[in-house]
Amino acid sequence: AHGFAEWCPGTRFVFQDLLSLFLISGKKNIEEEFVGTPLAPAHSLWTTDANGSVRLRIEEGCPEEPITVHQMFKASVEKYGNMYALASKKNDKWEKITFLEYYQFCRRAAKGFIKLGLERFHGVAILGFNSAEWFFSAVGAIMAGGIMTGVYATNSPEACQYVVSDSKANIIVVENQKQLDKILQILDRLPHLKAIVQYSGHPREKIANLYSWEEFMELGLDVSEEELDDIIRSQRANQCCVLIYTSGTTGKPKGVMLSHDNITWTANHASRVGDMQPADTKQESLVSYLPLSHIAAQIYDLWTGIQWGELVYFAQPDALKGSLVTTLREVCPTSHMGVPRVWEKMMEKIKQGISECGYVKKKLVTWAMSVSLGANQKCMDDEKPFLFFLADSLVLQKLRAELGLSCCQKFFSGAAPISSETVQFFLGLNIWLYEAYGMSESTGPHFMSGPKAYKLPSCGKVVPGCRYKMANIDSEGTGEICFWGRNIFMGFLNMEDKTREALDEDGWLHSGDLGKIDEEGFLYITGRIKELIITAGGENVPPVPIEEAVKKELPLISNAMLIGDKRKFLSMLLTLKCCSDTETMEPTEELSTEAAEVCRQLGSQATKVSDIIGGKDKEVYRAIQEGINRVNSAATSNAQRIQKWTILRKDFSVVGGELGPTMKLRRPVVLEMYHKVIDNFYKE
Repeated sequence: AHGFAEWCPGTRFVFQDLLSLFLISGKKNIEEEFVGTPLAPAHSLWTTDANGSVRLRIEEGCPEEPITVHQMFKASVEKYGNMYALASKKNDKWEKITFLEYYQFCRRAAKGFIKLGLERFHGVAILGFNSAEWFFSAVGAIMAGGIMTGVYATNSPEACQYVVSDSKANIIVVENQKQLDKILQILDRLPHLKAIVQYSGHPREKIANLYSWEEFMELGLDVSEEELDDIIRSQRANQCCVLIYTSGTTGKPKGVMLSHDNITWTANHASRVGDMQPADTKQESLVSYLPLSHIAAQIYDLWTGIQWGELVYFAQPDALKGSLVTTLREVCPTSHMGVPRVWEKMMEKIKQGISECGYVKKKLVTWAMSVSLGANQKCMDDEKPFLFFLADSLVLQKLRAELGLSCCQKFFSGAAPISSETVQFFLGLNIWLYEAYGMSESTGPHFMSGPKAYKLPSCGKVVPGCRYKMANIDSEGTGEICFWGRNIFMGFLNMEDKTREALDEDGWLHSGDLGKIDEEGFLYITGRIKELIITAGGENVPPVPIEEAVKKELPLISNAMLIGDKRKFLSMLLTLKCCSDTETMEPTEELSTEAAEVCRQLGSQATKVSDIIGGKDKEVYRAIQEGINRVNSAATSNAQRIQKWTILRKDFSVVGGELGPTMKLRRPVVLEMYHKVIDNFYKE
């Protein structure tokens, strides 16, 4: 009970009573709870009402009994109750709590929300960096009959206002004063809001209906167990419990409604492809640092963690500013997930480290990585040559240990397409990146790579129990990827038109992505319908392969964006690899070590972007043109050649608005921001 008392001062004896009660009656309650809980009446596969219910896609390939989030958690507590669940660093020490304590914290949070007047199917918005309190608030909101709604910590006050209003949030849980200030700016535009809870530090001033975390956890002491249990028992697996807001690269963000069954079924099934182990076989450990408002991190960290009894360590809030590797070294997780930009940044750091090595060490590392890449590309698990094992044990194991990945068995990449260069680089470190492909509307992964489904450059096979079909297939076998399964969302909140656009009459989810399936069932993404450039001459050009080819040819380029929709020819915006301000994460003028080294090799003395742009540095401009020429030489037609290009003054970033929260390129935003530069390409 020590961990519980740490978060809830003065509650130790209450908790011990509850613990005794739970241990006595737990088994009976579990069995009772799983006996044929009915579904809410539903006539359609979709709804746009927060209090609506849907027909589940239960069929022969997917017959599992639907369960609620609470049922999943209760079953895990039964199996893993005394095992550690969450670890938070306080005063330089890792403090851990068990699954049973975790469950009781969530009940305590649920009672607090009830006391604050949370209405059924109204939102509890959570705004802040990953923490145990984030998890307690998320699960507690669902237990209390609300809908858990994550808000990106990078959101502006206006973006927060939209999400909080749209979800009719009665309560907002904020991390700190910085996030609180955003909400205070928009308070008069939040008609449904009843209270704010701050989970890190104490509010600077006393404001009505603003509570510290400690105050909040004491609020619901007089809410009875029976009252909470009645609310929990009223929940049905085909009702909404989570809202995921798309990052809004075009138009307003859409609230993706996910049911209990979406969450519990996906947490159970998708992770099996990645070979995640249940804790009673071998407990997995991971570091939580990616935004939990995004489906990838939420499924991987929160829901799969509960389902399989994983131990989740919370990174420091400055994880993506540099402290992540320190945390990984301390924790040595067995599993790790990153978005492509995280893996790219790691790759850049390693390359920088190698470039700073002495001659002999550099040669040794280069040799070891080439041996590893060659062996892994042949995918001969049991027949790798002796040299491979020598290279791995002498060199690569040490490199992985420096990254904090010495015990890591499973490495995942999701949320955006990853470049083949990055995948190949990590194969050289004997790290196999398993790519997951899906969307918020499919509760995360619909296709996944794993130990038994790995083939480059595919993103794996369909998750067992899910189905796919290809629509509007062209002569080359490329079509739109469509999804079907228990993971398909309920609909977009209050957006019937958008829901009808996404789901066809038969209930298939249209992804908007173009792809091919090979004879073994591996999926290859070839582009996005909306991203497809259609030139003035009517030529269809997928931009991503051309952009990736340019970045591969030119290692000093950070971002490349192809332009040409309804234009006479293709042009390209380029940014250089730069250092970022460690506080604001804004790109600076200063070139990264790798970019500066490339410049030196070209005979240039440039150390800043301003040394190069505007044609100042002839060597760099010549090298970029030569790289573009090499890419153009591989083009399938003249229409797919880049005719003009320019280097922008600053790199793209989340702060700048060019990248979304998961580092995905926001093309419409970039087109608007740089429309004058683009127009200059096409002046006669």
